[in-house]
Amino acid sequence: MDKNMLYRSIPKVDLLLEDGTIKQMIAIYGREMIIEAIRVETDALRKYIGQCTSEEAAMEEIALLPKRIEQQAEKLLQPNMKKVINATGTILHTNLGRAPISANHMQHIAEIATGYSNLEYHLAKGKRGERYAHFEELLCKVTGAEAAIAVNNNAAAVMLILSTMAKAGEVLVSRGELVEIGGKFRIPDVMEQSGASLVEVGTTNKTHYADYEKAITEETTALLKVHTSNYRIVGFTETVPIAQLVELGEKYEIPVIEDLGSGVLIDLSKYGITYEPTVQESVASGADVVCFSGDKLLGGPQAGLIVGKKKYIDRMKQNQLMRALRIDKFTASALEVVLKEYLSEERAVKNIPVLQMMTKPLAEITKEARRLKQMLSKLKLDAEIRLEPCQSQIGGGSLPLECIESMAVTIKPLHMTTSELEESMRLLPVPVVARVIHDRIFLDVRTIGTENFGYLKQLQNIERLTTA
Repeated sequence: MDKNMLYRSIPKVDLLLEDGTIKQMIAIYGREMIIEAIRVETDALRKYIGQCTSEEAAMEEIALLPKRIEQQAEKLLQPNMKKVINATGTILHTNLGRAPISANHMQHIAEIATGYSNLEYHLAKGKRGERYAHFEELLCKVTGAEAAIAVNNNAAAVMLILSTMAKAGEVLVSRGELVEIGGKFRIPDVMEQSGASLVEVGTTNKTHYADYEKAITEETTALLKVHTSNYRIVGFTETVPIAQLVELGEKYEIPVIEDLGSGVLIDLSKYGITYEPTVQESVASGADVVCFSGDKLLGGPQAGLIVGKKKYIDRMKQNQLMRALRIDKFTASALEVVLKEYLSEERAVKNIPVLQMMTKPLAEITKEARRLKQMLSKLKLDAEIRLEPCQSQIGGGSLPLECIESMAVTIKPLHMTTSELEESMRLLPVPVVARVIHDRIFLDVRTIGTENFGYLKQLQNIERLTTA
């Protein structure tokens, strides 16, 4: 086998560019992209020849070069971010994008994104407007706050608040509330970046009113309460309620800030879910400023929402950090349509996907699971398929101990390993991400959504999973 001859048989780039088939590709994909595809595929072909032991197989691969170039060009055009079917049962799955936006809401957002909008234009006055005006009144109406703004995430909200209200001063925080959020970002680190100094009070499991009061000095510029939405300390514990912290703040004329994190706007205990303090309650308790996430229990886009007293919000709007942290037109439009649903709790639970999934009764989930099992059974998969009870979880750093009874369709492949099937599902054109429990694939129906059942028919295209 003469490998040097085979290497010489690979067409040169300039010759390929003159080929009629390649010229057609250039007209479709552009010259630069085709040159990149040629480079990738000729490099791969040389590597293949170097490892190949059959001259016939190598010549076949050389003949397929134009086809491989076109496939590579198509691959270069395909987006890396794609729709994923969440079968994990984790409703707010951080790695899968947290809160999904409903298709109805996306129709309006698409209209904003694909054309021009009045993002910062006051149509009635015919002059420059404010991007926060589209949802500020709504947010104030829902929460009872005097004013509101939004930045690109809740960590940014905390940084902006502290930079505005406590820069170069001391901020008192309970040791039990010095949390780490996703990606190793920590409250003390965010505080340091804001220019404020952290003063820890109390202990990890117990902090008293007196601990805060003893720590107050002339340098104290704010009291910060952080809701530990992503973990729980249980047992011998004590914290100072926000209402008592407000009393202390008023006594010493120090503003009180509360970082609620998950940011729920309805009482979830009505739906059998563990009580979580609402934004409205914090505002009613007298907190000067409250911040929370948009893409957790609120069920909206990624954002850090800030509500509170107008004098503080107005100062934040003038802070130079606002330019760096401001939201874009997609987020502003998404916040508006999602917040409108909260004008009626019934509408919010019905129309916001996160709340739909959290509150859907087990009987309804079970009915949908039977339908999915029936559909998969018709695919004649070489696997054992059955219904099994399971537990969904909220996730996303919210309600860490909360589990919801659910139902799953489980798959045990007969002629491939469960781990091979799990990997193959992740590599489908529309990936399916699931859990493996006791060597079975669990498809938790609560997070799949009936509108996505059709995508699971892709399973019949997995090699070694379909019977002959």
